[in-house]
Amino acid sequence: MTTATDLRVMDGNKAAAMGVLLCRPDLVASYPISPQTPLLEALYRASAEGRLDAETVEVEGENSALSAAIGAVAAGGRAFTATSSMGLMFMYDAYLFAAGQRVPVVMTVATREQAAPHTVSSGQQDIMMVKEGGWIQIVTESCQEILDSILVAYRLAEDPRIQLPVNVAYDGYYLSHLSEAVRVPEQAAVDRFLAPVGPGKRPVLSAAAPLTFGAFITGDLYTEYRYKHCQAMQSALDLVDALDGEFLAAFGREYGGSVETYRAEDAEILMVGMGSHCGTLQVAVDALRAQGVSAGVARLRMFRPFPRARLAALMRGRKAVGVLDRSVCFGWGSGHLFVDVKAAAADLGGAIPMVNFIGGLAGTDLRREMLERAVRATAARARGDQGPEVVWLNLE
Repeated sequence: MTTATDLRVMDGNKAAAMGVLLCRPDLVASYPISPQTPLLEALYRASAEGRLDAETVEVEGENSALSAAIGAVAAGGRAFTATSSMGLMFMYDAYLFAAGQRVPVVMTVATREQAAPHTVSSGQQDIMMVKEGGWIQIVTESCQEILDSILVAYRLAEDPRIQLPVNVAYDGYYLSHLSEAVRVPEQAAVDRFLAPVGPGKRPVLSAAAPLTFGAFITGDLYTEYRYKHCQAMQSALDLVDALDGEFLAAFGREYGGSVETYRAEDAEILMVGMGSHCGTLQVAVDALRAQGVSAGVARLRMFRPFPRARLAALMRGRKAVGVLDRSVCFGWGSGHLFVDVKAAAADLGGAIPMVNFIGGLAGTDLRREMLERAVRATAARARGDQGPEVVWLNLE
C-alpha cells in the first residue's frame, strides 16, 4: 500500500505502469514496440507478482491489442493498452472504431518518429497523424504528469457526458526512459478520485439487456452520431479544467487544466509548446527575463479537443507569439501545433506576428541555447523585424 508521501525514482514508462495499476484495469492488452515496451513489461511483472488483478492478453499485433481493449470496455470493463509510432498506424482502423463507437479506452503513446526514412527516435509525428481520429489527446511534460494524467484520463473517458477514448502521450526516450522523482498517490485516494465513473454509468453489452454495437448507419442518424461526438469532445475541455481543482484537492498537484502557463501574466511575447521540451523552454525564458526580454510560456496539455478559447485569451494583447513544434505538417510546410495556434489567433480579430520553430525531430535535442534563439527571434518580430514564418532549428 502506497502513502500520500511515497516518493520514488522511476522513468516515464514505469510511472505510466504505476498509474495504470492504481486505476485497477480489468484487461491489459499488449503488443510491444519501442519505446513503450518497458511499460508493458512492468505491467506483466506486476501481474506475475499478484499486484495486477487483470486479464493480460498477448496478441499478434497492435490492431488486435486495441480491438481486445474495445471488446473488454464494451462489455463493461476498464481496459488499457499502449503503443508507439508505426504500431499506432497499424491499429488505425480500430482507433477510429473506438472513437466512433464512444468506447472509453485509455491508451498511452510513447511518441516516436515514423518511417521513412527509418528511425527509432523521439518525435511527435505519430500522435499528429491521428489527431483527427476522434480521441481525446493529453500530452505530458514530466514523469509525474504521466502518472497523474492516466488517472485524469479514466475520469474523462468514463464520464457519462464524455464516453470517449483518451490518449496520454509522452515523448519517447526523453520521458519514457528518463528517471525522475515521482510521488505515487495512495490507492484509497485514487479509488475516491475514480469513484464518480465506472461501468454502471454507461451502456454495456449484456444478454439481459441486448443492444446493437457497431451498427451500420447512413443518413441523418450518422450525422447525429458525429454531432454528439463533437459535443462530447468539446465538453472535455470544461471537464479537464474542472478536474484540475479536484486533482489538487485530492493529491496536492495541479497542471492548469487544458493549458499550463509560466510567467505569462505580464509577458509581451508568448511561447507556445507541447511536451517535455517545455521545461527547457521555461529555463530559456528565465534566462532571457534576466536580460530584459518579457517572455512567457503557454504549454498545451490537451491537444484534442483543442483549447481554442483559452489559448486565444492568452494570446490577446501579446506583441508576438512563437510556436514550437516537434512534428511536420506537410500540407502547410509548418508544424501541426502552429497551424492550430494560428487558427485560434483568428479569434482575436486582428493580426499578431507569429513564427513557427520546428525542431527535436528524430531525437535531436532542443537545447537551451536553441530555445533562447527562438525566444529572441520572436521578440524581434514583436519589434517589427522581418524574417521567415517557419524556422527549422536543427538546420541553423
